[in-house]
Amino acid sequence: MGNALIGLAILGSTGSIGEQTLAVVRALPDRFRVVALGAGANVDALRRQVAEFHPAAAWAAPGPDADRLAAELGRDAWQPLEVMAARPDVDVVVVATSGLAGLAPTLAALRARKAVALANKEVLVVAGHAVREALAHGGDLRPVDSEHSAIWQCLWGEQPEHIASLTLTASGGAFRDLDPAALDAVTPEQALRHPTWRMGPKVTIDSATLFNKGLEAIEARWLFDVPLARIHVLQHRESVVHSLVTFTDGSVKAQLGEPDMRLPIQCALTYPERAPHAVIAPLDLAGRGALSFAPVDHARFPALAIALEAGRRDDTSAAALSGADEAAVAHFLAGRLRFTDIARLLARALDAHAPRRDPQLDELLAAEAWGRAFVESAVLAGAR
Repeated sequence: MGNALIGLAILGSTGSIGEQTLAVVRALPDRFRVVALGAGANVDALRRQVAEFHPAAAWAAPGPDADRLAAELGRDAWQPLEVMAARPDVDVVVVATSGLAGLAPTLAALRARKAVALANKEVLVVAGHAVREALAHGGDLRPVDSEHSAIWQCLWGEQPEHIASLTLTASGGAFRDLDPAALDAVTPEQALRHPTWRMGPKVTIDSATLFNKGLEAIEARWLFDVPLARIHVLQHRESVVHSLVTFTDGSVKAQLGEPDMRLPIQCALTYPERAPHAVIAPLDLAGRGALSFAPVDHARFPALAIALEAGRRDDTSAAALSGADEAAVAHFLAGRLRFTDIARLLARALDAHAPRRDPQLDELLAAEAWGRAFVESAVLAGAR
């Protein structure tokens, strides 16, 4: 491996993926230099990270605590996310923010010909058309989600025309064994108890509804240029086989590993090399025992089919549905909606949306905002 340190900008550094990215940095101190850290509202965590890693630039969401930290670091070091993403001393930008906060820095980094390690679903789901255009500047998009990282690794050295289909695996989330009749009464606390992964609240709820797999299928379409009709979802409870690729000759490749995000993060940071030692314990298949696979129960997970239908339309529908889900999940977590209301509102939003074909970025952002507003109005009116 080379001797030059890889300069990192970690956006969303205080969240789950950001913290695990810093764990990878600690494990490989001779490989990385943290140049910039961007956070949301958790200024105390950002302050601790700044004290440990001494970045040249930092940022947090506006507020009194952020203002104090900005004054301590100096205004020249307090830089917006899109400015940090394009810094000349940054080689890889880790986009681990939630929602659309990651879009502007992703586009800025790609236009500046940076490598983007993307761990944000909304960027591609809402603005895949715009990201594809930004990639033409010479940047590099590296997936961090375990499912997309698995496909990406399976495709190293393969020719695109040899891909027959992609299969994303799904654990099934917190309610995979619950009687569907009981889903109306589940609480946010129950929905946040994911059986295998440690994630932020929004992603964990999307895993419980399986809406996240619809988003991941749309992302895979943009990442790997494979039509949605050839992207499938398979339930795999153990979260050990992260995804599979079927090739035109009938061969199938799968990437396996313990359910730990540090491995796909490390792959994205060190690509095209692999690290000389494991950041997590290697998979012990004998110790794991049997692995199970099953088709998805769409009656239990209606949000998946709704998301896939939005993606198949190839217009602003996926952007609108992403905004609708953002709002619906927030209301569920706040106790204003039942768990099953999320899918019902998504279906209503998709039916009500007036899509635009071949959308520009402003139309995609407008559609996402429309989806949020649609759900907000429905909740205000007491409709479900």
